[in-house]
Amino acid sequence: MERRNQTCALAFILLGLSEEAELQSLLFLLFLVMYQVTVIGNSLIIVAIITDSHLHIPMYLFLSNLSFSDICLTSITIPKMLLKMQTQSKVTTYEACLTQMYFFLVYEGLDNFLLTMMAYDRFVAICHPLHYTVRMSPTSCGFLFLATWLLSVLTSLLQGLMVLKLSFCAELETSHFFCELNQVVFLACSDTFLNDLVMNFATGFLGFISLTGILFSYSRVVVSILQISSAGGKYKAFSTCGSHLSVVSLFYGTGLGVYLSSAATQNSKVSAIASVMYTVVTPMLNPFIYSIRNKGINHALEKLFR
Repeated sequence: MERRNQTCALAFILLGLSEEAELQSLLFLLFLVMYQVTVIGNSLIIVAIITDSHLHIPMYLFLSNLSFSDICLTSITIPKMLLKMQTQSKVTTYEACLTQMYFFLVYEGLDNFLLTMMAYDRFVAICHPLHYTVRMSPTSCGFLFLATWLLSVLTSLLQGLMVLKLSFCAELETSHFFCELNQVVFLACSDTFLNDLVMNFATGFLGFISLTGILFSYSRVVVSILQISSAGGKYKAFSTCGSHLSVVSLFYGTGLGVYLSSAATQNSKVSAIASVMYTVVTPMLNPFIYSIRNKGINHALEKLFR
């Protein structure tokens, strides 16, 4: 009990992206604007889908959940970072750090699984249009949503509980702007073999399953589209997938960059800069990608503003 109390009394020192005083104001303004754009953009997507009855179909319901997840993902990290910049406080308590880490893992996993469900939706719509209403019925979608949430919560809970078993010593200092799992595990002074094993399994295996599902779905979609005789039909089919493919490329491209940078170097500063891409930039760009390339969202937003 004494050892556990000592661990819980510890605090993490998050140095942030830069310790230079002249850059603090610039970074504060930059991340504040990016956070506001992310929340407003994704909120508009959600409101547009809710208010337009024509968009009450599985593809857009998945999209609204993705927008909600992106808002939560950025809200877990950026506001706390902005507050620390204002107060010049770099200290985060043990409990607050683990809580932030857990919820970040939940919504990161949720993004991953939602993108897979969206790819499956396009696969059924294009390759099996006659079976779409059955395969993507409200009951089926409800099951997919439940499975997505359960997988995200349970895998994050497993990794969080394993972090609780670690012991931490002095010098809990990292050049990061939030409590990311791999950085927290790296700071432990006890054996982290099992943590590394589970972390790599969750990242690699679940990511591999999701990415394989997406690639399989779109390989079948491409084959089906190429069999369409008219050029107009091909364009219409491709246009329904363009936005999702752009978001998938951005999400997995930045996520892979973070994973590779963490594996190649233990420099937390490099990992922090790479993490900005998928924790801040990707959620901010998603609404723009869908509003620019999706006619349904465009029409819904036009009606909303009118």
